[in-house]
Amino acid sequence: MEELHSETQKTEPEPSPKIIGLTGGIGSGKTTVAQFIEECGFPVYYSDDRAKTIVNDNEILKERIKELLGDESYDENGSYNRKFVAEKVFNNADLLQQLNGIIHPAVRIDFEEWVKKQSKYLVFKETALLFELKLNLQCYKSLLVTAQDNIRIKRVMDRDNKTYREVQTIMERQMPEKEKIKIADYIIYNDTNLEDLKEQTERVIFEIE
Repeated sequence: MEELHSETQKTEPEPSPKIIGLTGGIGSGKTTVAQFIEECGFPVYYSDDRAKTIVNDNEILKERIKELLGDESYDENGSYNRKFVAEKVFNNADLLQQLNGIIHPAVRIDFEEWVKKQSKYLVFKETALLFELKLNLQCYKSLLVTAQDNIRIKRVMDRDNKTYREVQTIMERQMPEKEKIKIADYIIYNDTNLEDLKEQTERVIFEIE
């Protein structure tokens, strides 16, 4: 029998990391959980933050957004006009869907490139719209951070200086928590304190196989 030469031997491909989708409604504490995850040594991709960067850096994206919403989508310095865009799409579901159709594919490509650079066996994708956009179907598992509505409302009122009604309106436009709870693989309840939140986060990471 002929010996196999090294150049013809097959090498095992590097295992891909398991992607965990991390989400939570406004005021849930999702960002705090993401920070605890990073403290545990696992990388987190912040989709919303990356989207803010991409809409400013990607010239093709800029032109498409201007075509959809108008030149006012960017200010005189060429920066994304978040206030204008938010007001434009707030009561127009069709326009919002079209905007998401421009931004989210670019974020997906950016995320895929990011994943290739990671070496841990778990990576976390933080995104507010994990279930709404069915991004959980592209993940190994999903992790939901949630809390009672009144607690979430008070957090956002204190943090963003918004009125009760303003926060309530935002929440009403998001997928109901009870629906997310039914879908999520893991749930962290952020109703008590930071110490408990950190313990729950570490427990979930340990449980993911």
